[in-house]
Amino acid sequence: MGARLITGGVLIAIVTLVAWLDNFWLTWAFFGVVYLFAFYEALRLYGMESSNSLYFWALLLWLVAAFYPNPDDLVFIALLAFASYEAYTQDRNFEKFLPFLYPVASFLFLLSLYHDFGMEALIWLVLVVALTDTGAFFVGKLLGKHPFCPTSPKKTWEGVIGGVAIATIAGSIYALILVDLPLAIFISLLVSIASVFGDLFESYLKRRAGVKDSGNILPGHGGVLDRVDGYLFAAPAMVILLRGLL
Repeated sequence: MGARLITGGVLIAIVTLVAWLDNFWLTWAFFGVVYLFAFYEALRLYGMESSNSLYFWALLLWLVAAFYPNPDDLVFIALLAFASYEAYTQDRNFEKFLPFLYPVASFLFLLSLYHDFGMEALIWLVLVVALTDTGAFFVGKLLGKHPFCPTSPKKTWEGVIGGVAIATIAGSIYALILVDLPLAIFISLLVSIASVFGDLFESYLKRRAGVKDSGNILPGHGGVLDRVDGYLFAAPAMVILLRGLL
């Protein structure tokens, strides 16, 4: 618990500093470091540790994302390029594109959220995802009786509903600086639900890989994916909702 608290404190301090400075290149670099560690861990979960050439393409995509006006579009360009390569070579290694769907696409959406809607939207995302996770933990501890699903046996329906409710209320209050109340509630609710399934999807990958954590780089917390899993579903949800509803 001591290591967990110290690591958590350091992470909060770093994220707070990045948010306070609110500089595109700093934010891009910070996300980039997290992105590369998450990519490395994802390759392990997919059983692709030896696919070293994929790092080049992941890094290239992130470099291009710094200059491209719609970073999330790059995943579709990458998919077309990959499909073209597969058709030309008949390589049939379609699983190699999995890391570019998760987590690469999600990080591109995360960068797009900041690029298109600013640091306020990122803070909204962090608030909703963090409170969904924290709320689910404490409400589940206090009231949890009914298991949520076999993929994550420790989650309970009571915890999930409590976490989503807390995150929706707090997120809606904060979001009034960006949108009106009905949209704040609607978007906070759907983003919170998306974060639950982001956490669930990473748990599913870990179960398939037979590991407890995605890595061990964060003492007391496991790997980078263990910390950002909720954001990797929540960020695309928030970008799509904001673009469609504003």
